[in-house]
Amino acid sequence: MDLFYHPPGSDYVLSEDEAHHARVLRLVIGDCIALVDGRGKRMEAELTSDKKEFRFTITKEEVVPPAPYHIQVAVAPTKNLDRMEWLVEKCTELGVQQISFMRCNRSERKTVNLDRLGKIAQSAMKQSQQAWLPELNGMTGFDEILLAKADQRFIGYVDPHNPVHLKSVIKPGASYLMLIGPEGDFSPDEIATALQSNFSQVSLGPTRLRTETAALVACTLLQSANASTQ
Repeated sequence: MDLFYHPPGSDYVLSEDEAHHARVLRLVIGDCIALVDGRGKRMEAELTSDKKEFRFTITKEEVVPPAPYHIQVAVAPTKNLDRMEWLVEKCTELGVQQISFMRCNRSERKTVNLDRLGKIAQSAMKQSQQAWLPELNGMTGFDEILLAKADQRFIGYVDPHNPVHLKSVIKPGASYLMLIGPEGDFSPDEIATALQSNFSQVSLGPTRLRTETAALVACTLLQSANASTQ
């Protein structure tokens, strides 16, 4: 059954975007639909109106508990915003809980469109049959990101002499903060500040990865390490 997004606190009527989806599916009064609110609630409902608005009544509700771990990736957005849209989509499919966009010394992009990225996350959540949306945080300074709390805090950057691979140090069932720098990588001062702030330097493999690839690899490793805890 196709999923529809219905944010918490909304009236029992589909949004304009979701109503368009319903029309494409040729849904009519009496049809059953499934909805998620992005906060862990799944609902089944019956359509009661299909004219100007698609109204519905809830027939069943269930709550999907949050994962027993928490992944936050802080990434410096690339100049090509399409790559960040791709990253948000894939991280949402993986079940990443928080995506923060980070402003670094060598950042080429200073802004992101959170409204558009939010819609991409909603679509990915529905496509992957999930009930939780990631928290999306707009452009945040590097120093402010360093203040975020997590059980394990990592920084990944280009260093051929770093032997510590991320997958070897992940502790399952924890909260994580992973820093991924811009296309020109972190500056030496940023690396030094992060290490002084108790971030652990980790490798993501022997090859040089694009920003969005590195972020997705890191999130995949963190999610895979917790597969047995779900």
